[in-house]
Amino acid sequence: MKTSFYQYSFEGLANLLNENNLASSGATLLYNWHYKQKKIDECTHNLAHSTQAFIRDNLSFILPKIVETHQAEDQTVKFLIELEDGEKVETVLIAFQNKYTICLSTQVGCAMKCSFCFTGTQGLKRHLKTEEIIGQFIIADRWLKENRPNDQQLKNIVFMGQGEPLHNFDAVKTACEIFLDQHGTSIGIQKITVSTAGYLPGLMRWNAEMPGVNIALSFHSPFEEKRNKLIPINQRYPLGEVLKYLDSIPLKRKQYIIYEYLLIKNYNDTEVDAHATGTLLQSKQAIINLIPFNPFPGSEYERPEQVQVALFQNILKSYNLPALIRGTKGDDILAACGQLNTKNKL
Repeated sequence: MKTSFYQYSFEGLANLLNENNLASSGATLLYNWHYKQKKIDECTHNLAHSTQAFIRDNLSFILPKIVETHQAEDQTVKFLIELEDGEKVETVLIAFQNKYTICLSTQVGCAMKCSFCFTGTQGLKRHLKTEEIIGQFIIADRWLKENRPNDQQLKNIVFMGQGEPLHNFDAVKTACEIFLDQHGTSIGIQKITVSTAGYLPGLMRWNAEMPGVNIALSFHSPFEEKRNKLIPINQRYPLGEVLKYLDSIPLKRKQYIIYEYLLIKNYNDTEVDAHATGTLLQSKQAIINLIPFNPFPGSEYERPEQVQVALFQNILKSYNLPALIRGTKGDDILAACGQLNTKNKL
């Protein structure tokens, strides 16, 4: 049975070739061909015939398929992507000044059941494989080349689509290694961000195993009772314990922990919430992204008034915390933060 080329880190591919008495230098040629040059056809250039034969017999280059494409007025693109077993996930391209950030899914559904997130209503079906995560990037990049050739390439990757990335730690880790590798896509280490709701078993592996990409925490409230409702796993992995592990992550120069704060009208958008957040985070190397809630079908929450969002931001700034208001992108096609769900059609 063939295995996917896209599941292998550079080191893993080199080891595979070595184990089969083939030159490990073939890994360099293959990574350059398929990742850096983004070739679709078979790699034969400078590759030994024995290696070519091994690849044909043992490696698959099958990618997920785009089955639906939705384009928003603001140039955001949402793909419904079908995997080899028929399961589906959504992937989003977010446009900004002719550059794109890709928002990758890591699971079919999600087990976290966050009450503010549309994905949480569909439950967890399964983890994505490394090649399915990488595949989202490749087919979205090809779509851009074919449909928006004048736009620049993908510049940023965020693991903020469907699923809890640290619940699928091994596949996400390998995907990051592939994206970062200098022989392939060679994306800058500060251009990749992995988000978590505070899944502590994955977070405890971060320092020893994850390459030094950015990490973002779904923070959403400094108060345990409110956070319990928004993020049910907070009852098992309390915010205080999560923050302790985040504090242990070694940060490079100009690198920060990103705290995502979803603002919900009359729930966590008050001045009391803002001051409590400022007090809790003021000593940390933090950036706070303020995200006005994006409504989805059946949600009990509402989007706050813009004046309240601005007030919240100003209070955080009084604690010398960089607080940015994230503009909503793609909400007209249910592609904004918290709106992804493959069980519901537009």
